[in-house]
Amino acid sequence: MAEALDKHETGTSLMFAGLAVWVASLLVIFFLPAAFKIGHHARFISIIAVLFSLGVVLMASGYGIRRNTDEE
Repeated sequence: MAEALDKHETGTSLMFAGLAVWVASLLVIFFLPAAFKIGHHARFISIIAVLFSLGVVLMASGYGIRRNTDEE
């Protein structure tokens, strides 16, 4: 029982970390207009893509862990 609870909490923590990475991506988007002005928009768009992808991976893995503990 304690092992299932630990896995459930781990899944929740991964999902929360994914959400935090998405918030960081939104902060990068906030500075995107300034990047267009100085000509570094490609770097900002790549940072946004990496952060978004990392958030998706963390959310999906956390959801998968939580779903597996709910089935047991």
